[in-house]
Parts: sequence; C-alpha cells; structure tokens
Amino acid sequence: MNLENTLEFARKLDEEDPLKKFRSKFYIPILHGKESVYLCGNTLGLQPKSTQNLVLNELEDWANFGKDARMHGRKPWVNYHDHFPKRLAPLLGAKMEEVVVMNQLTANLHLMLATFYRPSEGRFKIIYEENAFSSDVYALKSQVELNGYKAEDAMIKIECRKGERTIRQEDILSEIEKCGSSLALVLIGGVNYLTGQVFDMKGISAAAHAVGAKCGFDLAHAVGNIELKLNDWEVDFAVWCSYKYLNSGPGGIGGAFVHEKHIADSSLFRLAGWWGNHKDSRFKMKEDFEPAQTAEGWQLSAPSILSMAVHEAALEIFFQASFKRVLEKSAKLSSWLLFVINDVILNSAKKTAEIITPQEPGQHGSQISLLLKENAAHFSDMLRKNSVLADLQEPDIFRVTAVPLYNTYEDVYLFGQVLKGALSK
Repeated sequence: MNLENTLEFARKLDEEDPLKKFRSKFYIPILHGKESVYLCGNTLGLQPKSTQNLVLNELEDWANFGKDARMHGRKPWVNYHDHFPKRLAPLLGAKMEEVVVMNQLTANLHLMLATFYRPSEGRFKIIYEENAFSSDVYALKSQVELNGYKAEDAMIKIECRKGERTIRQEDILSEIEKCGSSLALVLIGGVNYLTGQVFDMKGISAAAHAVGAKCGFDLAHAVGNIELKLNDWEVDFAVWCSYKYLNSGPGGIGGAFVHEKHIADSSLFRLAGWWGNHKDSRFKMKEDFEPAQTAEGWQLSAPSILSMAVHEAALEIFFQASFKRVLEKSAKLSSWLLFVINDVILNSAKKTAEIITPQEPGQHGSQISLLLKENAAHFSDMLRKNSVLADLQEPDIFRVTAVPLYNTYEDVYLFGQVLKGALSK
C-alpha cells in the first residue's frame, strides 16, 4: 500500500481498522476541552471503562462479607489470582505454570535476583545495557553489594558504539563470550525504555546459557507490546509491570515468569513468604516452607485484590481483541507513525529531528523515540497546546507511542502536523 500523509488517508485506515471498536472501551483524557491525542501508552496506559465496576464489586464484597469475602465473595479472594496465568501466558509465550501475578516490578526483580544471581569466587559478573531503566541498575548494584562484591568489578555495561544511538546485538554476544566462565547473569530490558529498541532475546538467552550463565529480562516495555516466546527461548526469568501496555492502573500489580525447568526445583534459594507456600498447606502455618511447584512459589504475601480487579478489567480487553490482532495492528500503526515522522522530517527546512529507534520490522514495538536537536521544551509546549500528549525524556528525547487498542491513525497524523509546525519555525 502506498501511504499518504493526509487526514483523508488516516481516516480511511481508521475506517478499515478491525480493532476500531476497542477505543470506546477506554477513557480518553480531555485536554483543552476535547479528547487528547494520547501517545503516552508506554508510560501509563489508559483506563478501561470496565475498571470501576470490577473494583466496586470488591469494595462491596469487603463491606458485605468482611474477611469472609476471602472464601465466599463473588470472586473469592483466596484464589482470585489463579486465572491470570491463563490470560497472560499467550502474551508471554509461556506456560500457565510459569507465570505469576504479584508485587511490583522492582520487588519482583529482587526476588528473581535472590534466586538466579548466586555469585561465586570465579563467577560473579553481570551484563546489562546502556540506558537501562534506573531501577534495574539500582537493584543490580544492591544485589552485587549484598553478595559482597563491588559494582565496578562485577557489573559490565554494554554501550552503544560511538555516534550510534542503539546497541548492536553482536556487541552483546561478544561481551558474553568474552566474560565466559566469570559471567553469572545477563539482565537486559526486552525493549529499551528510552530508545524503543527490541533486543534479540532468543539469541541473548542462548549465548548466556552457552557460557553457563543465567539470563533474565525486564519486560516492562515489552509485555502487551511485542510478541514474546519466553518458554521457547528458555529465558530463566522475567519481570514486568502492568501499568503501561497492559493498562492496569498507576502502580498496578506486576508479574514474573520462571521457566519450567526451574519451577519445581525446591533446592533453589528464594526469599520465601507464606503465599508462596504450596496451596494444600498454605493455611496450616507450618514453620517449614513448602514452595508451590509453579511460579507461584516465589510469592510472598497475599496479593492486592483491588489492584488485581483493575488488572482483570484490562486483560479481559486483550482477550476480547485477541493478542494476534493487537500485534497485527501494532505493526501497521507503528509503520504509519514512522512514515508520518519521516515524511515531516524529509520535507522540513531544518533537519533538527532524528528518529533514534531502529526502523526495521521486528526491531521496534509501538514506541518510536524522536531526538529534537533544538527547542525540545518548546515542542513539548506546542504539543500540549494542540491537545497532544507525548513523553519528553529530558533534555531532548520524545517517546511517542501509538497503542493499537485505543490510538487511531488520525492520532498519528495530528501528531505529525504539530511536528511539522515545530520544524518549520
């Protein structure tokens, strides 16, 4: 199809969109008296309209039953979390028993590191990527120090080559091979939060295992955004949040994946809590911990019912839409976003904007990161004045994300018009 950067063409694409009805299932923020062009789904997904009723149901059960809602509520709290793996497994390329909904991302990362980062005198190094999300780096440093090592000795950052904005796969694999038997863990963001680069998780996992190391991924910007095959790729563990592409509310409940080869290994060290105990003996309050033989064995405390109610509302929409169709539209919508931005840059008088996200299919998801070489703060103001919301990572990078469940092709066109106005001045 020959694309055209016109309003008429954008509306034609919207009319042909098989997922167009799902936009009406979300609240679209109002800015300057009209629906905004919301391009911040990589930061905080929008609220499903069904959320309030599901949360209200749990508040009513709490009011009406008190503690008895644990067993006798409309959705008994004791097993509320049991059905989430069925919803999430297709999004992760995982088996149900490998998935657990719990805590928040960094807490889950610490739990996974306690199990999978077990350094020894000869094997203690960790590989991570440049521009990793800061919380991941903090967690890695604290775990390194907790185990008696120094960050400068143990942590190896894979950097972009001079003059480049993204990391080459061959540089990651080369460093893994170079570290060899001294490497304990590779931890990479499946999709880099700043650039939107999608990493070859299958290749990285295989390379780590080839030298005897473990491999994990932060999927905060990947889950619900790109296709994942965690089981097939033999990833040891992964963690994520649910408030970005999964639309499950600010600070919403997180999740973790543990590969099937580990879940039944009770000899693995873990930071134990009573909710991770085997269900048959969880309420017997024994002193000896009996871990559940699934990813649930890494749970600590009873999960937040209200957060899970929000999560349920969001995942139900993914189920209705089918993740396959979400991915199909995501590919088309992100291609349209790239086309519009490139068209505006090509025809602008001043070449002061640059796409820093890899543009090849499979190397990006919904997010496209744009470098503004001049007046980034002014462009941010222009966006808001035109009821467009995008995310500025100071000082000069805009993360622009068109989410297939609620963004339209017209949204992208309107963003392009504001960008065009900015670059013409």
